[in-house]
Amino acid sequence: MSTINYEVRFSNHPEDAKHYDTERLRKEFLVEKLMVNGEINMVYSMNDRYIVGGAIPVTELELKTIDPLKSKYFCDRRELGIINVGGAATILVDGIDYSLNYKDAIYVGAGSKQIIMISKEEQNPAHLYFNSAPAHKAFPCRRLSLADAEVAALGTPEQSNARKINKLLVNSVVETCQLQMGMTQLKPGSVWNTMPPHLHSRRMEVYFYFEVPYGQAICHFMGDPKETRHIWMQNEQAVISPPWSIHSAAGTSNYIFIWGMAGENLDYGDMDMIQPNEIR
Repeated sequence: MSTINYEVRFSNHPEDAKHYDTERLRKEFLVEKLMVNGEINMVYSMNDRYIVGGAIPVTELELKTIDPLKSKYFCDRRELGIINVGGAATILVDGIDYSLNYKDAIYVGAGSKQIIMISKEEQNPAHLYFNSAPAHKAFPCRRLSLADAEVAALGTPEQSNARKINKLLVNSVVETCQLQMGMTQLKPGSVWNTMPPHLHSRRMEVYFYFEVPYGQAICHFMGDPKETRHIWMQNEQAVISPPWSIHSAAGTSNYIFIWGMAGENLDYGDMDMIQPNEIR
């Protein structure tokens, strides 16, 4: 029997968030416990009703519905994206086998019923990171590797933000309703994952950090551009970034992160840039 843990988090008014102390900021936006052996853990955010989750299937795990969804199956009215950040995995979607190696992804369309996660090697289990958003239409399931991604190179070593953006589950690569996911890899010596920072009021976003070396950390920046806040994060943790918040972070070492978005449009470039000298 699969162990599924979840919590529900409500949206926050930006004026209220200005008064949050460190503990409250972490409680509202940081997702600390995602990857636990033999468990599926998730947070259901009222920001665009987005779900962020993680699973380590040391034994077979089935992604079943949770009570807030009021549905028979998890994907009755939802689409799902899974990216593997661990050992090789098999994802069974309604009996069809999809193999996911390290950094491979799968899109699971609305209406899918049975979703089973299996690690191919017990001693090297998969770490399966997933995002889900409401869907109004069913699109086909599809497995993708980094070779399928639309790639963009941004930043420079001189500004400590040289990075490669791999757009995986985006409408230019695979059909989705509103879910978008991708992976950004920082080059050695670079620490800023999004600099200059940006806002996109028509979408919310979740960041998941991995390959953060032991003893190192990520500082995620959020809030109003003129009154920012920060949250310190560890490896394999996620942070919810609401539409009114800037999106940016820096690490004490280079790392990789997965971004996921949902909202009212699929235009990746729909964002408002904030110049570094404008941030407070």
